[in-house]
Amino acid sequence: MVVREGRWGRRQRALLCCVLVAAWEAAWGQLRYSVPEELPKGSFVGDVAKDLALELAALGNRGARVVSQGRTQYFALHANSGHLVTAERIDREQLCRLQEKCVLRCELIVEGEMKVYAIEVEITDINDNTPSFREAEIELKMSEITAPGSRFPLPEAHDPDMGANSLYQLTPNPLFSLVVKEDSDGRKHAELLLEKNLDREKQKSHNLILTAVDGGDPVRSGTTQIKIDVTDANDNAPVFTKEIYKVGVPENLPEGSLAFQVKATDGDEGTNAEITYSFNDIASSARQLFSLDPKTGDVRITGPLDYEDVKYYKVTVEGKDGGGLSAHAKVHIDIIDVNDNAPSLTLLPILNPIPEDSVPSTVVAVINVRDRDSGVNGEVTCNLDGDLPFKLEASSESTYKLVIENSLDREEVSTYNITIIATDRGSPALSSRADLVLEVSDVNDNAPVFEEAAYSAYVPENNAAGEPVLRVSARDADAGANGRVSYALAGGGADAAFVSVRAETGELYAQRSFDYERCREFAVEVRARDGGTPARSATATVRVFVLDRNDNAPRVLWPAAGGAEGAGAAAGEAGYLVAKVVAVDADAGRNAWLSYELLQAPEPALFRVGLHSGEVRTTRAVSERDAAKQRLVAVVKDHGQPALSATATLHVVLAESVQDALPELNEDPEAADPQAELRFSLVLALALLSAAFLLSAALTLLTRLRRAGPPAVLRCLGTRRFSASGPAVPADFCEGTLPYSYNLCVAPGRAVPEGAWLLPPALLPSVPVEEPPFKNVVLVHGC
Repeated sequence: MVVREGRWGRRQRALLCCVLVAAWEAAWGQLRYSVPEELPKGSFVGDVAKDLALELAALGNRGARVVSQGRTQYFALHANSGHLVTAERIDREQLCRLQEKCVLRCELIVEGEMKVYAIEVEITDINDNTPSFREAEIELKMSEITAPGSRFPLPEAHDPDMGANSLYQLTPNPLFSLVVKEDSDGRKHAELLLEKNLDREKQKSHNLILTAVDGGDPVRSGTTQIKIDVTDANDNAPVFTKEIYKVGVPENLPEGSLAFQVKATDGDEGTNAEITYSFNDIASSARQLFSLDPKTGDVRITGPLDYEDVKYYKVTVEGKDGGGLSAHAKVHIDIIDVNDNAPSLTLLPILNPIPEDSVPSTVVAVINVRDRDSGVNGEVTCNLDGDLPFKLEASSESTYKLVIENSLDREEVSTYNITIIATDRGSPALSSRADLVLEVSDVNDNAPVFEEAAYSAYVPENNAAGEPVLRVSARDADAGANGRVSYALAGGGADAAFVSVRAETGELYAQRSFDYERCREFAVEVRARDGGTPARSATATVRVFVLDRNDNAPRVLWPAAGGAEGAGAAAGEAGYLVAKVVAVDADAGRNAWLSYELLQAPEPALFRVGLHSGEVRTTRAVSERDAAKQRLVAVVKDHGQPALSATATLHVVLAESVQDALPELNEDPEAADPQAELRFSLVLALALLSAAFLLSAALTLLTRLRRAGPPAVLRCLGTRRFSASGPAVPADFCEGTLPYSYNLCVAPGRAVPEGAWLLPPALLPSVPVEEPPFKNVVLVHGC
């Protein structure tokens, strides 16, 4: 019990020293701790939070964790206390076989701060293994002529614990003693020393017990039995060319290859000189990898060598001659490392998906790299494959951070397939790849864009309310709600009352029936808005053109309703202008193109009407056989679909002169008074001559007063109301082909030139009062 307490007291002191050393090393950026092997799971290793000056609350919030360099995680971080504890029971002999110093390395990753702290934990040895010999019984053959002082190597006791065995012990025997030698590497091995001459006749065999005692506390020991057979005389033993063979074997040497050769000679002859080689002391693991030719001493490879598993082997080769004499040589086999292990990569994503507005230098992943090879074969560099907006930054010898180098745009690239290539510096170099898929999440950084900056729609008039007019479309490069577009009319105004827009589809609908004669076109603005926060929008102009339909029939301006009367010369020539039918149509385009036809005429061969001009002319000379009175009915048609029409009635009187025609103009078709007609004609002629004189005087006065402006009473005769080359058009008239009002005056007695029917009164030529009337005229009544 006292021994155990002393042992634990020493262990506590050793732990205290280790903690102090670790605290000192933490100040230099790297933590080092030391713990004994075989500690139970959860045992305290070191106070990481205290040594790194990290607060426990911050340590828990920032996502700290420990990553070991290997497949097995031997350590863990206690989140509540900030202590580094063991995660598994650690067997030093299994991890660091044949190594003086056993160090396990791990890293503390604080994800919130993106800091990596290297931690080294040295695993110290405890005396938990007993020395043992590979064979429970050792057989030795010695010739009776063996000279005193001869030495025979004994098998070495193996103890997985660190440190050499303190001593070997041999049972007392007057013929034999034990000699313990220490190699240059500190290992001890025992040799059996022959103290005196052997006498086979006295004793054929000897049995000894060899005990190996370690230097641990408590002391542990192991034994093996030595059986010595004394053989007959053979006075020359084999001699190896080297006492210790040191060879180097590349780990990639194929099976069946010659690794090395041992050679021994014997001065005897015959069978006593025939040497047979064999392994005298070899580990079972080495026996599976090497074979020894008993005749030649060639050692060949029989299994795969791996420097990463075992770096060197020690074997003993025995050469025995035919007389039973033997010699022993030690062989140190160093396995030479070759670059046969590719680097391994471990990826730890930190940020996935990545917001597209992430700033450069943002860490998105941590990469841990490890190569089992040694030296330059184990030195690894990492690179990214391809041109990407990311870069690698070395955080420690075996850790890299993947950070954003350039700004991201989800609309250009939404997913990045990143390939990380790790390459060692061996010859030839080996590499490995690891793939990481990073998604880029959307932010509302794009406004909607209309397919067209301005839209045009054509809608026939008289449409039904609620009919579709046009569909506008805008696209948003963002995703989700950020790219979901809704539509609405922008602004107000009278035009906005004509249409409405459907928010989901962008379809515009008519709110009322359109009338081309009142409104021919209008424009509205449509706004497209996305669903992001804050929302982004864009506007487009929609111009709606109302198309005309043939919904207005032609309107006859002259002759007025009820018909008109005119007089023509009986001897008039063909082509004489009798009258002109004037009509207008409120529609536009083809719907307002008018054509004229005679619908009824007593003498169809006497009159014709111009198809487009509406002028009624004679087609032949008037004869005495023609009726004095002619009633003509003309029809006016437009070119719409379907065509609309109107009629005009003309009463034409054929006479030699105006005086002869006047009675006919006022004569009642049923009963005419010749005296009354004559009186009326005289009065009418006088009135017309007076009107012509007054009109000439008025025109002269108007010419002088033009600069000062016409009096209000004469504004009806102003040029603003008429067109100089066509019919008079009121200032407020904007539809059709001709005005709705038309005044026509012709001086009696003068042949009016063709086309003068359309001139306003102010532009008609003046007629002298005293000039007698001409024959062959048509007088149009109604002026």
